[in-house]
Amino acid sequence: MSKGYAEGPAAEEAERRLEELERGDGRVETRADRLAVYGSTEDAPERHFLGWREDVDPDELFATGRAWGITLVRERPR
Repeated sequence: MSKGYAEGPAAEEAERRLEELERGDGRVETRADRLAVYGSTEDAPERHFLGWREDVDPDELFATGRAWGITLVRERPR
């Protein structure tokens, strides 16, 4: 019986990459994903970046009416 996802080129590439990392070869990505807060405001009604989750409180922005249509998006900082 086939393992499906555990076979083929994708599995071979994953295994090769794991071996590289175990040997210390290759670069490891160190930037962590962060939650970005997007929403609309009276000054800018189109959806736009409001700030990083650790810097702004989306619940407070919505409760005070300063922003609406708020969504959190996981992104990598540039």
